[in-house]
Amino acid sequence: MNDTGVGAGPTSGQSGRTHPLRGLVGTGFIATLAAMVATTLAAALARAFGVDFEVPDGGETIPLSGFAVVTGFFSVVGIVIAVALHRWSACPAERFVWTAVSLTAISLVPPLLSGADTATTIALLGLHLVPATVMIPTLARSLRARTVGRFES
Repeated sequence: MNDTGVGAGPTSGQSGRTHPLRGLVGTGFIATLAAMVATTLAAALARAFGVDFEVPDGGETIPLSGFAVVTGFFSVVGIVIAVALHRWSACPAERFVWTAVSLTAISLVPPLLSGADTATTIALLGLHLVPATVMIPTLARSLRARTVGRFES
């Protein structure tokens, strides 16, 4: 048998592992899309049950597309926080969960102060929790997976 040392592995000096942040960001963007869809569908369902999403300050109704855009924006902010914690924290998953849960709690204040009717306020509170239930566990799990063995080299 002639063993030349050539295998069927990665070529041109690649180690076969992707950059850890690439996987975290990719997972984050998939979760962002899922959160946007879930939040928009939940808002559409609430609207079908009679929630008008009219905010008295200016008397405008929040459009369904507005839920998707805001969810997408703040989900990307969550990804940025996760990346930063992965880079600069010894225990990024735990710090991410604490940070994200704290920011989610703070995000519940504006609907309570908006002066909207009870149905709109309750729906808005729930719609703040929908993307949080998608993004926080997904990013925390991804951070945990990427932290294992990080300091063993």
